[in-house]
Amino acid sequence: MKIGMAAKEAGVDAHVLRHWDEMGVVVPDRAPSGHREYTSDQVTRLRVVRACQEVGMSLAEIRLILHRDEAGRAEVIGDRLARIRSQRSQLEDAERYLEHVLGCTHDLLSRCPDCTRYASGGRPSS
Repeated sequence: MKIGMAAKEAGVDAHVLRHWDEMGVVVPDRAPSGHREYTSDQVTRLRVVRACQEVGMSLAEIRLILHRDEAGRAEVIGDRLARIRSQRSQLEDAERYLEHVLGCTHDLLSRCPDCTRYASGGRPSS
């Protein structure tokens, strides 16, 4: 399939596919005319690249994890998982804090021990 259709299938603009090709992330076949031609397997790979980007991976990281046998693959995935888990923990803390603030009865948040603990870098109480 031509680049325009592949881009539509992957949910990106054609210039993004050209960039991914130049970066060696997904390299399509070439028609005799020189135009890029994507197979169904390559379109599936484009979708996988998008999914990896959505979890915060760079193109360099994605290039490493696309193939199971790549050296450093497990480390890249492990690092991304650690970052996601850390972000999740931070978001859970922020959620608890905001839930507390919503119902806080102190006239000023700075007078509330729970609010000031969070503001000082501590974890909010449950």
